[in-house]
Amino acid sequence: MQLLIPFALLLAAAQPLAAREQPAPVPTHGVIGIEEAHLNPDFWVARQPDADHVVLDDTAIAAQNARLLHLDRSVRDLATLPAMLDRQQVAAWIGALSKRPSKPLFNEQGQAVAKTTIDAVVDNANLDAVPAEQPPRYGLTTQRADLRAFPTHLRVFSSRGDTDIDRFQESALFPGDPVAIVHESRDGQWWFVASPRYMAWVEKRRIAQGSAEQVLGYARKTPYRIVTGATARTVFTREEPAVSELQLDMGTRVPVLADWPANQPVNGQHPYTSHVIELPVRGADGSLRFAPALLPKREDTAGHALPLSKRNIITQGFKFLGERYGWGHSYNGRDCSGFVSEVYRSMGVQLPRNTSDQAVSPALNRIAFSDKDNHAKRMAVVRDLQVGDLVYIPGHVMMVIGQIDGGPYVIHDTTGLSYLGPDGQVARAKTNGVTVSPLLPLLFNGKQTYVDRITNIQRIRP
Repeated sequence: MQLLIPFALLLAAAQPLAAREQPAPVPTHGVIGIEEAHLNPDFWVARQPDADHVVLDDTAIAAQNARLLHLDRSVRDLATLPAMLDRQQVAAWIGALSKRPSKPLFNEQGQAVAKTTIDAVVDNANLDAVPAEQPPRYGLTTQRADLRAFPTHLRVFSSRGDTDIDRFQESALFPGDPVAIVHESRDGQWWFVASPRYMAWVEKRRIAQGSAEQVLGYARKTPYRIVTGATARTVFTREEPAVSELQLDMGTRVPVLADWPANQPVNGQHPYTSHVIELPVRGADGSLRFAPALLPKREDTAGHALPLSKRNIITQGFKFLGERYGWGHSYNGRDCSGFVSEVYRSMGVQLPRNTSDQAVSPALNRIAFSDKDNHAKRMAVVRDLQVGDLVYIPGHVMMVIGQIDGGPYVIHDTTGLSYLGPDGQVARAKTNGVTVSPLLPLLFNGKQTYVDRITNIQRIRP
């Protein structure tokens, strides 16, 4: 169907940036276009006449998740791994991630990382020890765990003084996440694992090894609770330290022991004020066992994924408002793609891990842009953005929460915002966290707006 472009937008496309996008007022807090009311989810929900309309029901979401597994090569079903993995395949997986750095790196003190240090890190990947053939082993994540590009805790950065983005940090695993274990580091402290959405190095002590049936069956257990708050925590217990005050992040699903005797204590505490859940625990020998734990009923959880509605998209996103930006889930937080993934996961929707994969996923409802698409064409689409739409520019994703006077507003996890100040000069607010902002004034650089750098829009709707 041909897209009709209003004449006013065609005229706007021919005008320079400064004339086309007049600087908006900048409040004293320094973030353009934001008033205090905009930081309340109720403001945005109230602007939606169909806020509680279910965008996709359970059947449609299940079909989309199945389509993701079938069509998107960045995600995988661990149950379909072959019985034996050959050296070429495993080495290719590791080599695709653990590439020797080609540019100088700096440590937290701003000192250049020595070549001998990089040599040791690369050597610890132990690539020469990958066997000719091996069966995959399986494990469950027992606590939130970093996924790393190399088997090391060393934090490295692209420039001196910039310690926000650790270039060896990739992502994170959460309690109950399944993995296939395919290789071990030379020092014996790390495993290279394949999870449903990522392959990387993880500390062995965070993974409990079990049978394929134990590991893959854990996510299918019912009934269950799903974390619908930003985080939830189990209660403190001295009797079972491994499940004491354990953090569970948004979207984490844990089975409930519904047949637990009503008057039987759990780790020394009566269970009537909590849900009795089952968590994976790592034994002294690294083996998997399961232990009961108490998840207080006061915690923000549900017995089913939340309905996929505009109200819930907005409300779930705002539960992270102000959280510190964490590249690759560092700082016990999350980055832009992790943020939108966990919001949607609380409603049962699975997304690829990284922006590069999310933006082009063939399983979603994608609108693609190229360098040939002018400003007018882009604006015609942008004016039609709806709550929950995911907007991608190179290296970043934003989630739409509504429109004001024909301009979309977004919530996103970002290091900062650039825009034209009242004096017509480029200004920047280092937000470094989950942020609400208008989309139209944002600048990718001094010459291009975010709108002009949109690569894709993904829509989680029919």
